Amino acid sequence: MYKILVVEDDAVIAGQIGKYLEKWGYEVEAVKDFSDVMGQFASCNPQLVLLDIGLPFYNGYYWCGEIRKVSQVPIIFISSASDNMNVVMAVNMGGDDFVVKPFDLEILQAKIQALLRRAYAFTAPGTVLEYKGVLLNMTDMSLSCRKVMAESVKDKADMQGCPPALEKKAAAKEKDGGRIELTKNEFRILQTLFEASGGVVSRDLLMKRLWDDECFVDDNTLTVNMNRLRRRLGEIGLSELIQTKKGVGYLLGETE
Repeated sequence: MYKILVVEDDAVIAGQIGKYLEKWGYEVEAVKDFSDVMGQFASCNPQLVLLDIGLPFYNGYYWCGEIRKVSQVPIIFISSASDNMNVVMAVNMGGDDFVVKPFDLEILQAKIQALLRRAYAFTAPGTVLEYKGVLLNMTDMSLSCRKVMAESVKDKADMQGCPPALEKKAAAKEKDGGRIELTKNEFRILQTLFEASGGVVSRDLLMKRLWDDECFVDDNTLTVNMNRLRRRLGEIGLSELIQTKKGVGYLLGETE
């Protein structure tokens, strides 16, 4: 799980950012003492920093410079000061991106995801959740199977002695047939179930992960999303991956 440090003195904005990003599986910590940002940076040890420019005591440029003395962690500036001078200053001080307030949280999350992918795709631990050989990639929102997809051992045996072209076609199907890219809601559902490691997840918890608590959502909406996801899973032979615990919720089941 990636940790993100939010250096934003507007508590409302910081809270909105934290609440939204936590739904995407990030661990979010907001700075409280703006006189000691580096102390909280050291204790948090984040994989990405969201940094406002106008802050108490010292501005964001100062703290960006201090962070760069000790770390190359990705930094995204978030500020309403969007003139060219501030954007250039942010880049020159070591910022990796600049998001202008007010911003759409989905766009912010997309920028965070892209920056994390570039920075940690080949080195970061904990970016994949696994359940019985099924892999949920937290970076690119995809689901795949560790084991080769095949209809059965007997089917493989039946291929022996067949023309080489047919063998190659079957092998290609096995290799490429075990991965799907997920939508945002599909990913959130699976992430919640994978984190439960086979335990039952209530419908209420899933609805909270999918939609804001204050938004009214018909209970049937979750059922529709779940049915759609099960059809997608069936495309790679995992139609039985999600099981229903009647009257309780859902859990991960068999993978074959």
